[in-house]
Amino acid sequence: MKNDDRNGRPFLLRPFRALLLSALFTSPLALADYPERPIQLIVPWAAGGGSDAAARGIATALEKELGTTVNVVNRPGGGGVVGHTAMASARPDGYTLGFITGELNMLHWQGLTKISREDFTPLAMTNYDYPGVQIAADAPYNDVQSLLAAIKEKPKGTFSASGTGLGGIWHVAFAGLLLDQDIPPDQVRWIPSQGAAPAMVELAAGNLEIVPSSVPEARSMIDAGKAKGLAVVSPERNPAFPNIPTIKETIGSDYSLGEWRGVAGPKGMDPAVVEKLGKALEAAYKSDTYQDFMKKQGFGVEWRNPTEFKTFLAENDEYMGGIIEKIGLKK
Repeated sequence: MKNDDRNGRPFLLRPFRALLLSALFTSPLALADYPERPIQLIVPWAAGGGSDAAARGIATALEKELGTTVNVVNRPGGGGVVGHTAMASARPDGYTLGFITGELNMLHWQGLTKISREDFTPLAMTNYDYPGVQIAADAPYNDVQSLLAAIKEKPKGTFSASGTGLGGIWHVAFAGLLLDQDIPPDQVRWIPSQGAAPAMVELAAGNLEIVPSSVPEARSMIDAGKAKGLAVVSPERNPAFPNIPTIKETIGSDYSLGEWRGVAGPKGMDPAVVEKLGKALEAAYKSDTYQDFMKKQGFGVEWRNPTEFKTFLAENDEYMGGIIEKIGLKK
């Protein structure tokens, strides 16, 4: 039997034609029209929290740079596992991106998922926030020093806290603060939640005592008189909340640990798409639209391009592994 098609052309040529067509569709000329349809930006946390707000801020600015819709989709669950898994398993075509958070470099150390930074294509780091220590407005503590003293003196489990999943950034940051003050991390019972927004609701309802999330995430409850901020676990005061002192000012501690957030895609994205998104994200980050939004909300801004973000992820991953081991969550 001859290996010819109906036109007398050898079948062996067909794979080469397929390769040629593939090359044409992935050439710089074909990618020049990217994006040709709306982009989805997955957020691994519930709507109303800090990650959700920061994601929507950069998405709005990015829309103006790319000339297409950027739809923010919340995929909470599993302390960040569900959303990060959805990002990593998406097609690497540039139309499904993710707003990765610090939990990405924490979950795998705890044995909660095999997903890691190596499953992503870093595009831009756009945000960094430090936690505050929020309590109910009617709680009998007016400074973080008296709160920490009560935690140390009362029986284990008297106080409960929330703001993220078990082993999430706000949990780890608060556990680190307790260690810094010679308090066992399990002295405060951690209640897993899908983010700071639902945790603040529980705080206001009297179902827990502490939410160590970023202060912007607690703003609505503080403004409503249902919560108060005792301190921020950062080197400097948050300009948007100038009346809340740092722990350095209150207890003399230099300890700090915060949440980073940024945009990434699945592993294996085309370099040309990465370059275009990187430039668009940088312009979006520098825009008045994004900067004004973040300043008004009280969120911290910090920029890293794709290369810098990749280096940061590697360094932060190693650092977080050490912290998680110290507080007894490494598996």
